[in-house]
Amino acid sequence: MPSLDFKGKQFVYAHHLSVPFRQLDIDKKKSLPKDGKPSLDDNLIIHGDNLHALKALLPRYAGKIDCIYIDPPYNTGNEGWCYNDKVNAPLIKEWLKDSANPVDGEDLERHDKWLCMMWPRLQLLHDLLSENGVLFVSIDDYEAHRLEMIISEIFGEDNRVGRICTQFNPKGRHLDKFLAKTHEYVLMFVKNTEQASVNGLKKDDRMMREYNKEDEKGAYREIELRNRNRAFNKTTRPNLFYPIYVNPKTLAISLTKDANHKEEALPLDGEGNDTCWTWGKEKFNKEKDNLTAKQTQAGTWRIFRKDYLGEDTRTKPKTIWLDKDMNMDASRKTLRTILPECNFDFPKPVSLITRLLEIATNENSIILDSFAGTGTTAHAVLALNKEDGGNRKFILAEMEEYANDVTAERVRRVINGVPEANDEALKEGLGGSFTFCELGQEMNIANLLGGKNLPSFNELAHYAFYTATGLSLDDVQQGTDYFIGETENYRVHLIYKPDLAFLRSGDSALNMPLAKSISAARDGTGKSALVFATHKFMGQKELADMGITYCQLPYAIHRIMGD
Repeated sequence: MPSLDFKGKQFVYAHHLSVPFRQLDIDKKKSLPKDGKPSLDDNLIIHGDNLHALKALLPRYAGKIDCIYIDPPYNTGNEGWCYNDKVNAPLIKEWLKDSANPVDGEDLERHDKWLCMMWPRLQLLHDLLSENGVLFVSIDDYEAHRLEMIISEIFGEDNRVGRICTQFNPKGRHLDKFLAKTHEYVLMFVKNTEQASVNGLKKDDRMMREYNKEDEKGAYREIELRNRNRAFNKTTRPNLFYPIYVNPKTLAISLTKDANHKEEALPLDGEGNDTCWTWGKEKFNKEKDNLTAKQTQAGTWRIFRKDYLGEDTRTKPKTIWLDKDMNMDASRKTLRTILPECNFDFPKPVSLITRLLEIATNENSIILDSFAGTGTTAHAVLALNKEDGGNRKFILAEMEEYANDVTAERVRRVINGVPEANDEALKEGLGGSFTFCELGQEMNIANLLGGKNLPSFNELAHYAFYTATGLSLDDVQQGTDYFIGETENYRVHLIYKPDLAFLRSGDSALNMPLAKSISAARDGTGKSALVFATHKFMGQKELADMGITYCQLPYAIHRIMGD
């Protein structure tokens, strides 16, 4: 597969691996929690660099996000975004200087910087996405082609679904030099095309009106059996060119001409040219009860198949969306109604995100937006939950200072209700809750030994389990032998308390009585035990004989993937 080379790629290629894990520190005052108690298991709004926020989410959410939507900077040269990833390379260090930021239209390296910014974030998004998950990225012509190439390189070419073209400005941008641009794109990728969960969209009123006939099987529409593509005809598809015979009294049809079925129907276009049918004879015989015939004014016969509406009134999403409620005027109006004090130039339409969620989520999906902006994604999640009674969960990350005053404030208002709104559900309030977080300290040995900002047991358990196994931990168990969870190959134990006296005492060590208890618990399971502790009073050979692997907290944590 072709790949895109750009300046700095070799330095950022594996940068996501060196980004430190951080704690998520809950800000109770800025949260709007359930039952008055903020929780990291609730909807989340994270303030901080999204690269670090994504890394902080891995221990809890690796492989669990069902739908990701992001709206990164379009890199038009007018946005004033800054490159600030601290990659240890001379080129990147030059990019971090004040004189190199913000990135503008005069910067000849702006495309390289943008790609270097996107690459590690896309790597982490890929790690967070579930095997049946879907990624959507809003972008325009400035970077769409380059972005599509690097996502294909990370996700795999086979997992590229395509582009959705959305009309954001029906009048066209009058400042454009040659063409008045009216559209943007949403790039769509899946984690695994064999397992992807992609839904159809509900048929709109116009589509429903097409099902204007009914029989004992229900409502249906008639679709001509003839293939309208002139490239397919008697010569190119001889197996699909054959006569069908019609009973003119009952309109019954057959492949055999007899006394009742005597009128011949051929797949001819209006000018009498040969085309072909869409079905072969085998399928015709299986489905002929769903076929009917009509005579034209010229006396010829046409064959139609009955396309039943059925219980699932959904249709495959199209690639061009021209809906009026998805343009920028409608989006700005919605935001002004909710946040009149907010002067945000290009907020995304709620209806756009809602439709993407309809395609890629179910009622219990987890949705992530790491370029949260004005919080449209959270609004869309809450609106869809209100509509269908779902329990979808959102996670937002926003690095700018307006994360509380704009992003979170919008979510607060749509939850509690917007009296000025025309939409009755929004006026009443969509309901819901969220926990507001700041990025906390790095997880490192100095903090543990020094007693500075000790992580909670749950926080460290998620971190240790993920770093060792590559899997996220659903529910932290805390047994008497410090058992926290297991995989197909390992039972994992964490000897830890967020207490400096405990960490410096012998109680935090892996000793013989505890090792025997841990070994006994693993007997008969066929699994090894993986034990995290600050120190141990036993040799590694003794532990190995007991089926135990020891890892010192936290730098000696290593990934152990069972074959």
